[in-house]
Amino acid sequence: MNDQQTPENRGQPRRPWQYVIGASLIGAIAAGLGAASLARAHDGWYGGRHGGLYSADPQTMQNRAEAMVKFRLAGIDASEAQQSKIADIMVSAARDLRPLREQQHDAHKAAIALLAKPQIDRGALEALRVKQMQLADQISKRVTQSMADAADVLTADQRAKLAALMAKRHGRSGTG
Repeated sequence: MNDQQTPENRGQPRRPWQYVIGASLIGAIAAGLGAASLARAHDGWYGGRHGGLYSADPQTMQNRAEAMVKFRLAGIDASEAQQSKIADIMVSAARDLRPLREQQHDAHKAAIALLAKPQIDRGALEALRVKQMQLADQISKRVTQSMADAADVLTADQRAKLAALMAKRHGRSGTG
């Protein structure tokens, strides 16, 4: 992964998984986070080399969520109780999203198989696309629910501070 800032990627977050975490914590403030990026659920925050939030081991999920929450809420005076509640929200969302993520992986494999055939079945590809859009909608709804739940745990002042920190980390000013 290239973490270098170039004219082409200036203003983009260096680590997309950090943006997802921050967005889930600031709820409605992060409405600009698209369903497509959430639907991807790529390696990093969600799994892969970090052991991740999608780990089958509940303790690994909890430990990772707590570490991410502590990192993201540094500087906004979130209490231990708030951090614990938000970590629990993240773990619950990850648990709910895990089978949807697996369905996405299966659909990706199906698309590759369809495209590798001698004849392209456009009807099958369209049906797969429709299924993927429905899946993305389910994911988006669950993520939005967890964002709102996490936002409810924080005070308005904490959400404003977090939004300002996120904007600063990502090279933007303001929340909009």
